[in-house]
Amino acid sequence: MHHQSPPLRAIRFAILLSAVSCASACTSMSSIDRQIDALVAERSGILGGGAVPPILRRSMDSDYARAGMHDKLPETNNPSASEISYEPQEQRETEQVQDRLEKYATKGSSVLLITFTDALEIAQRSSREYISAEEDYILSAIRLLIERHLWGPRFFDDVTFSTDYDLGDGSDTAALNVINDLRVTQRLPYGGNVEARLLTQATQQLTGAVGDQYTQSSELALTADIPLMRDAGLIAQEDLIQAERDLIYAARRFERFRREFLVQIASEYFSIIAQQQSIGNQHRSVESRRRSAARQRDLVDAGREPPNEAALAEQNLLTSIDSLNRQRDSLIVSLDSFKIRLGIPVDTEIELAPIDFELIEPAITLSEAATRALIYRLDHHTTKDQLHDARRSVENARNQLLPSLDLSLGASFFNDDTDESQIASFDIDDSRLSAAATLSLPLDRQIERLNLRSSAIRFERAQRELDRERDQIIVDARARVRAIDTARSALSLQERSVEINEFRISELEAKPDTTPAQTLIDAQNDLLSTLNARDAAVRNLRTAILNYLVDTGQMRVTPEGHLDPLEGMEILDIQPDQTDP
Repeated sequence: MHHQSPPLRAIRFAILLSAVSCASACTSMSSIDRQIDALVAERSGILGGGAVPPILRRSMDSDYARAGMHDKLPETNNPSASEISYEPQEQRETEQVQDRLEKYATKGSSVLLITFTDALEIAQRSSREYISAEEDYILSAIRLLIERHLWGPRFFDDVTFSTDYDLGDGSDTAALNVINDLRVTQRLPYGGNVEARLLTQATQQLTGAVGDQYTQSSELALTADIPLMRDAGLIAQEDLIQAERDLIYAARRFERFRREFLVQIASEYFSIIAQQQSIGNQHRSVESRRRSAARQRDLVDAGREPPNEAALAEQNLLTSIDSLNRQRDSLIVSLDSFKIRLGIPVDTEIELAPIDFELIEPAITLSEAATRALIYRLDHHTTKDQLHDARRSVENARNQLLPSLDLSLGASFFNDDTDESQIASFDIDDSRLSAAATLSLPLDRQIERLNLRSSAIRFERAQRELDRERDQIIVDARARVRAIDTARSALSLQERSVEINEFRISELEAKPDTTPAQTLIDAQNDLLSTLNARDAAVRNLRTAILNYLVDTGQMRVTPEGHLDPLEGMEILDIQPDQTDP
């Protein structure tokens, strides 16, 4: 039976190994994803407080991303002015323009009604900003996994094929060589590394050989390089230590982002609701002014008022209509921007549902709010830990001033075997042991001393930054408490102002014959202003409470993106204002 030579078997094995490696590379991403999911879940769990890990979203390649990605000169569509058509309007009748403005503000039959809780959930699912924050967290986890892998045993296998041709002395000889270099390396926890290497060389004479047609030799080498002074100790694990700590920082950043993001989405939602209410106020004001203008015209026609009174009322009506048009357009822009923020298609028609809850203000003093902020703020925890990082950097820089004393140990075992059927074995007598110590005196450490001074300066800066942040957190916490009281006071004052102005208008409209047009106009303007101010005060109070919670580190967010009420926090259900603007 014909047997293949070992080099040929090695070639076949190498090809098979390459095919298996390529196949495994295509399927190994699922294992990587599981490691990432487990790691971020672990770190978010360490934070406690209901911290939620991010979702690892699989990439979705598109045809647009592929098309033209290798073009050296990507196409630009930039025609000249003569190639772009512009069609001017033939008529600009006020009625036609007003009809178009009304059409812009009119929604179609398929309108997506979004409640406050819907907005929070949609933002967490599809907001580009939220997804980017998730990716920042995941990238920190990937960096840690890479660093951990560098500290585990790492296997390498290199197979080299070569052919030698000798044309000398009138006789041609050829040989096929296969060299397999299998090795594993491992970092040591306090500096240095160890390596085990199995080097196998097989040679098959192809032509013109004298003697053995096949030879094989193997070498097993064990080496260790260990620093004893410079680069020795925990400094060897600096990259791993920092990567582990950075992932905790990333978990804190992501959780704080989730809380701030809820406030941002809520504030934008509240502002749009206030805009809708303002449009409703303006719409009712237009109708009121329209009735006033008609009444003034009737009084002028009856000869009971001079014509300028009717003209003044008509001018006030037109100004009010113009303001309504502008507010409607502003609402359309706000809704489009909100759709972009939520990550939903901009051509989707949406409508925001009125707020159906009310937050009750907390009973807390300025000093209590500042104390809680210093205890609970996640970013403040990170700043304090980064001071430790800076201090550790000083110690590592000081280590670099030491002399280098490195110990090298080695052991090699050899085997020469010409029998291809025999498995390689190593004889302890056929071995070589080695040991060496290298001392490098610190004759030139100028750069290291400069690095030490730089590290010391960064440490001092980190201390000042911690002090500055502590003071700023106290200031912010106190300001949030005062903002709640200010918003509550403003709401109470504006509610009373609305009552006063509604009473004024009712009194003036009850005596149309004796009420000058300008007096009624002023009263209507005051009522509209106070209505808008009241709605703005409601918005400001809601936002102030949420800002207080997030800036004192007390806000908690559920996995769905909702506000998780604290113990004793009261959230009242209210009947929303269903007035159509």
